[in-house]
Amino acid sequence: MPESTASGALRDPLPLILIRGYGGVGVEDEKNNAYQGFNDGTVYPHKRGDNYIYEGLILRLMKSADHPYRDATNVVSYHSQPVGDAPSEIPVEVRHVGAEFFSGDKVVLEPTMSCDLVKSDPLRTIWVFRYYDLNDRRVTTYGKALVRLIDAVQALTSDPATGKKPKVNIIAHSMGGLIVREAVQVAYPESGRKAAEHVNKIVTLGTPHKGISFQVLEKWIGVPGAEELERFNEDNQGAEKPTTASPAPWKHFRNHFPLERLLTVVGTNYRSYNIAISSSLNRLFSLPGEFGLNYNRSDGLVKQTNAQIDGAPRTFVHKCHGGFDSLVTSREAYEIATRFFFGNVKARLRLVRADIKTGKDFFGKSEFFFGASIKPRSVDFHLFNQKAEAENCYGPFHQTDLSDEKVSFPWAGEDRLIWEGWLDTDRERKDDLVIRVDIYVGERDLSGLGFSDNVIYNGQVFIQAKLDEAEPVSLYKHDDQRFISDPERSFASDARLDPAGSRAWTFDIESEGFDATFQVELEPLA
Repeated sequence: MPESTASGALRDPLPLILIRGYGGVGVEDEKNNAYQGFNDGTVYPHKRGDNYIYEGLILRLMKSADHPYRDATNVVSYHSQPVGDAPSEIPVEVRHVGAEFFSGDKVVLEPTMSCDLVKSDPLRTIWVFRYYDLNDRRVTTYGKALVRLIDAVQALTSDPATGKKPKVNIIAHSMGGLIVREAVQVAYPESGRKAAEHVNKIVTLGTPHKGISFQVLEKWIGVPGAEELERFNEDNQGAEKPTTASPAPWKHFRNHFPLERLLTVVGTNYRSYNIAISSSLNRLFSLPGEFGLNYNRSDGLVKQTNAQIDGAPRTFVHKCHGGFDSLVTSREAYEIATRFFFGNVKARLRLVRADIKTGKDFFGKSEFFFGASIKPRSVDFHLFNQKAEAENCYGPFHQTDLSDEKVSFPWAGEDRLIWEGWLDTDRERKDDLVIRVDIYVGERDLSGLGFSDNVIYNGQVFIQAKLDEAEPVSLYKHDDQRFISDPERSFASDARLDPAGSRAWTFDIESEGFDATFQVELEPLA
């Protein structure tokens, strides 16, 4: 069973803190932006209905029928100096909060706005962390201020009768994720507390957890924000600096926070990033195993590998790092994050067996790539997206059964784990869950002597789960969108109950060029 919080299970509505990324040498524009860009959305001209307009993260949450939220950003004020004078009288509605949160720090609660907040549902609130208003361009300061904000939010949203305080959820973009790590790995330990007791789940969007592959930071020394820029260097991301006997700082995260409660969202569309020099440098400064200029494998700024923390769940989105239709302004981020917070089914897809029967160039150097994309029936956007142009398919493999032990882009986990994600039956028919799985197998001639873009297999299957509470879960595989409950289509006969309590089923794909067996695992969450 999942761990419980003071307000209920891990998937209950909790206060949500949003943290935007680095604003550059000058941050006046960021200070003048009320919601730090989390109110920017995207238009999808080729979509229809609810899929046509994405209003931005904040407005979409406020309009949500399933998980409605209220903006509480103006309940907190940020100052360049500590506020010394406490209110002459704290309103009775918020006396349970504690006078220390209304003064004595750079981050303080506004009494009037606090009173207004507690009259509604304070758990369903959004808080934008406006750290640039502190006028202190240091990540150490930001980390401590984030802890202060979380303490204030917990105090204000606590139950006056019992004193129980809810944890908070966090969505952080780019350097915002480094600020979260500063709070989790440094600020909380320095205060003698554990972040996991205050933070429920974290989603990072394009955060350079392992740094940026190209480092030209010497040019920025002595300018505003130099300390922030240095945090993009893998060797300088917190107080736990590496030594010859100690791993890089991001590897310490698991010692301070459960990895299963961190989701890293990785961007893959470097072509649409509007800062062309960054995209070019990512190709020039390739990581080991990327074969030099052959690959970019970034969101335009951050390498796909560097946007992850080993051992934590992650998903791919074919969006760029920032700007129009990016990781922070696209609907995909909203769909993925909210399912991670509120989903009631954890799903996994694995490759059990594979056999590539065609390809294998007689000329040059053949290598194979495998990719999959996941789309739920309830929304016309991918929750996980791998494709050739994103340069994020698993591989390159040289064995026709895809059994290579070492590849530059490895599987998502043990036993050839392809995808691990969260689904929410509350957004669909509660007894009928359907996802579409697009599967791609391609071949590349690395030497360029033969064909370099052979498609060995490109197809899709529809997986339907019948979730009748009175009956065992049954799964059906369909080759089209006719979701009929035909017992002959069921592959539930292969079901087994694994030690973790999830149900697992296998299904086969057979084609002229590619045969494979896949395993689907479903784990209900409390």
